[in-house]
Amino acid sequence: MRFVLVHGGFHAAWCWDLTIPELNRLGHDAVAVDIPGHGTRLREESTLANRRDAIADVLRPGDVLVGHSGGGFDITLAADAVSDLVAHVVYLAAALPREGRTYPEAMTMRNSEDGSFDGDVGEMFGHLHFAEDGAMSFATFEGAWSYFYHDCDEQTARWAFQRLCPERFGDTTTTPVSVPRFWEADLPRSYIRCLQDRSKPRWLSDVVATRLGVEPLTIDTSHSPFLSRPAELAELLVHATTTAPIAPLTAQ
Repeated sequence: MRFVLVHGGFHAAWCWDLTIPELNRLGHDAVAVDIPGHGTRLREESTLANRRDAIADVLRPGDVLVGHSGGGFDITLAADAVSDLVAHVVYLAAALPREGRTYPEAMTMRNSEDGSFDGDVGEMFGHLHFAEDGAMSFATFEGAWSYFYHDCDEQTARWAFQRLCPERFGDTTTTPVSVPRFWEADLPRSYIRCLQDRSKPRWLSDVVATRLGVEPLTIDTSHSPFLSRPAELAELLVHATTTAPIAPLTAQ
């Protein structure tokens, strides 16, 4: 199999550097994508369309598409565009769009029927610095270590911290997202919950897994298993491709 790995906010393709060799060791190919505004594409504008295209452009028939954290939004957009190329979609502690809603709404809605929202989506904002242009970055190493990498050794955590980039959400915060082909395609899919996650609240993971119609898989790590337990994560990603949904997708 070939895995296409998509990072979340503040990160870039480098965050998969320890996981890719483990997938190779298991006999699988893997490629990590830099989303516009991150990594090698740091200077590019970040929009829903070019984030989608950055992923869709590297997909080949039969690929397994993996999205971490906010990258769940991006892989859904890509799967909507080229669903015929995707064999399985894996959401790793990841977000899932709500049809016709913005990213912030999808991240805070508990129940689409009563429209209930929850402002508690982690403690991240207490660790951030906001620039005049709206870009967000982690103010201290200790904040990033606690929030993203608390189960990593200090050397690994500092290596990651030095590579974090400012996050500029662009139109992702204001533009309602519509992915009708994704809901219609009903692709094989999985959700992985990180049991020690300090970034994504348990309730939000439960909501996403329920909307995907899957029994969540688990890994006993922080929000960043690709750094703290890459071998275990690689094995779990391969296992995820053997699972099947137990209920329909829920667009809202």
